[in-house]
Amino acid sequence: MPAIVGVAQVITLGSSSVFHIGDVYKIMPFSTAKTFSGAGSFNTGDSLQLQNNVSSTNTHDSDVYDQGIALNA
Repeated sequence: MPAIVGVAQVITLGSSSVFHIGDVYKIMPFSTAKTFSGAGSFNTGDSLQLQNNVSSTNTHDSDVYDQGIALNA
């Protein structure tokens, strides 16, 4: 069933963003990224108190490919 959408204002989109309104058949990414971060890296909020005495990030990845995007065009 088709979607009826009113006015949509998009100010900015990132390089690998997806802007989706209404019905969709297929959404495929054109880029991928892998992020390694240590303890407490993505915490947000007011008055955070973190205590990471000994912290290390394991960046060893035994597989070569995580998800292929070769056929996404």
